[in-house]
Amino acid sequence: MGIDLESLGVSGWLSPERLMTLVRILLILLVGILLARLAGRGAARIALKRGGPQAAMVMRRLVYWPLLAIVLVMVLHQLGFKLGVLLGAAGVLTVAIGFASQTSASNLISGLFLIAERPFVVGDIIQVAEVTGQVLSIDLLSVKLRTFDNLFVRVPNEEIIKTRVTNLTHFPIRRVDLQVGVAYKEDLGAVKDILFEVADRNPLCLDQPAPLFIFKGYGSSSLDMQFSVWAKRENYLELRNGIYLEIKRAFDERGVEIPFPHVSLYAGSATEPLPVRLAEREDRPPRDRAAGPAD
Repeated sequence: MGIDLESLGVSGWLSPERLMTLVRILLILLVGILLARLAGRGAARIALKRGGPQAAMVMRRLVYWPLLAIVLVMVLHQLGFKLGVLLGAAGVLTVAIGFASQTSASNLISGLFLIAERPFVVGDIIQVAEVTGQVLSIDLLSVKLRTFDNLFVRVPNEEIIKTRVTNLTHFPIRRVDLQVGVAYKEDLGAVKDILFEVADRNPLCLDQPAPLFIFKGYGSSSLDMQFSVWAKRENYLELRNGIYLEIKRAFDERGVEIPFPHVSLYAGSATEPLPVRLAEREDRPPRDRAAGPAD
């Protein structure tokens, strides 16, 4: 006993015209997705040479997704959907999404400005407000950062455009500013020579630009100065941590005192120290601790 395909409506559905339509749809999907990926990768390679990794990442998405949308429209057209109806529905949907996602549109425009201006690239270390981290990606809506304690931070592009951004790795060298204080009795000339000797012995300190010695003033308990040295950006933290230890060791060897904050009572060079004496008042008899309260 055979199955009547016509009674089930299967033979009409599997007609040659419908089979050809399904074949065209599959070909459109396969070829369209393949072409969209190849076009995205080609645009990314061109953008990588001219604009860096972040431009390549954005260009790949800008090329891939519109082409994929065209492929989907072609598939829907093959399925019998009217193109005019689709465009009208897409227009209404676009307007609705535009009103509902004004913040996203602002982030999108800000992302385009970031890509064009290039204040930082993928791999740079930047500081945005109170967040410092390495740039993982620069997308159309946000910038992804990884902080030094391995936290993932997403910063909207609009916030980056509106606030101050510090790029810590933009230039190949950085200056290390060291705050140093010595006792008032020390010779500033000798202290300066010691600091320059420490910088000269440290292999991470650059000769050019030369180290800089700045006397900042008379502090409450020390002579305050700033000693600045230059280092390659990859050696910044190592130099900053190590040179303080070298300065302390050099001061100890030369007998240079690093004072701690303290307060001294001074009444002139010829004045003797002020005497301090504790005396019990004689006009009041000592109270008997054992006695109870007075009646």
